[in-house]
Amino acid sequence: MSRHGLSSFRGTPPGVLLIRRLRGGKDLSLTTYRYVVLLIIFIAYACYHASRKPSSIVKSVLYPEHAPNSSSASLPWPLGAVFIQDKISPETSGDDSVRSSGWAPFNEADGTSKLGEIDVAFLACYSLGMYVAGHLGDTLDLRLFLTFGMMGSGIFVGLFGMGYFWNLHMVAGMFQATGWPSVVAVIGNWFGKWKRGLIMGVWNAHTSVGNISGSLLAAAVLDHGWGWSFIVPGALIVLGGILVYLFLAAYPEDIGFPCANSSSVSDEHSCPEDMEAQAQKGNASIMHHSVSISSMGSGRKRSVGLIEACRIPGVMSFALCLFFSKLVAYTFLYWLPFYLSQTGRPPLSSSDLLMMVVDLFVNGPYALITTAVSADLGTHASLRGDSRALATVTAIIDGTGSVGAALGPLLTGFISKQGWDAVFQMLVLLPDFSYPDLLLKKYARSFRN
Repeated sequence: MSRHGLSSFRGTPPGVLLIRRLRGGKDLSLTTYRYVVLLIIFIAYACYHASRKPSSIVKSVLYPEHAPNSSSASLPWPLGAVFIQDKISPETSGDDSVRSSGWAPFNEADGTSKLGEIDVAFLACYSLGMYVAGHLGDTLDLRLFLTFGMMGSGIFVGLFGMGYFWNLHMVAGMFQATGWPSVVAVIGNWFGKWKRGLIMGVWNAHTSVGNISGSLLAAAVLDHGWGWSFIVPGALIVLGGILVYLFLAAYPEDIGFPCANSSSVSDEHSCPEDMEAQAQKGNASIMHHSVSISSMGSGRKRSVGLIEACRIPGVMSFALCLFFSKLVAYTFLYWLPFYLSQTGRPPLSSSDLLMMVVDLFVNGPYALITTAVSADLGTHASLRGDSRALATVTAIIDGTGSVGAALGPLLTGFISKQGWDAVFQMLVLLPDFSYPDLLLKKYARSFRN
């Protein structure tokens, strides 16, 4: 199907039409729409992150430390212990030598490696799906594509709780891949290069908000059965998908404003006030109804292929850096709760300081590469403004990083058998391979100048 045909499905979001009707036909300003879009996609990707946390929380139950009283084990499927509250009896709750039978096959000698395989199954499909999702995000309506991805993610994350019986975690990874290319592309559509780094830096707090809320939700219902730790975050991301469908205007053209990257507003020194004045000039009549994409010229833009996007200067270099950054970040994301449950809680003050340092030097570059750098490369001068590459470039960079995200937890599952010191040595050494390429390019550029 041609891009023009796919664009015919685009239109003003139902929630925006409702707001205009409630306001008596009056429209909101460009600045207001920008902050509404920023808030919606903040919530959207926080929901994505929240739905990824349960697997790290339930590891301690699948491979537990203490034995629960499995009084519900005889109940028929699906009303077994997966969805029934576990209780630790007084006579066993304080005995460290007593371990529960856990959940087969994770209660065997190679249980930790199997937990790592679960992570890599999800993340491998996530990384592969990222490349496909990026190209689709540059071709389809981002609002509908993101809604579809969030609804599908919610359904399969909820079904992840039935992973004891069904093998569904790989499908969940494919749906999760729809999120990141889409939300970064929406940011690029609404915000030009004016303070893009600051805006995306603040917006990227959704990662922490999502991880924290996902951990709290999963932990809060864990005592009622580990299946609920997936169902509740799954329901949350479904609600987020409904919010996106109703209110997210993925393209400024859909509600009567020019795209931030169009020739009329693409000056990197233009401030939002100048762009809003430009948008309102001569456009008052179209501010109150849906604008056809073909009339705005968006339909004439073509989406670039993966090979063409890889040739954009800097794409593969930053993709390699993100590979190692996500390897470390996702190892902590998926294994830190399990590590603490197995080794004991360290002193709070020292652990807080260590995590702050790790977050600064690992998640700092990670956040920069996946947001501002990806958006800048997706609107690179080499594209000459005739291509829509935001989602594709974002997918290449984050997809390559996600390969590292899959590799890190997998290696941890096997290396942890040799002791946790070996795991941390791996996390220290591997990121060193990401620096030489960027340093060589920097010195080569300086030499040419």
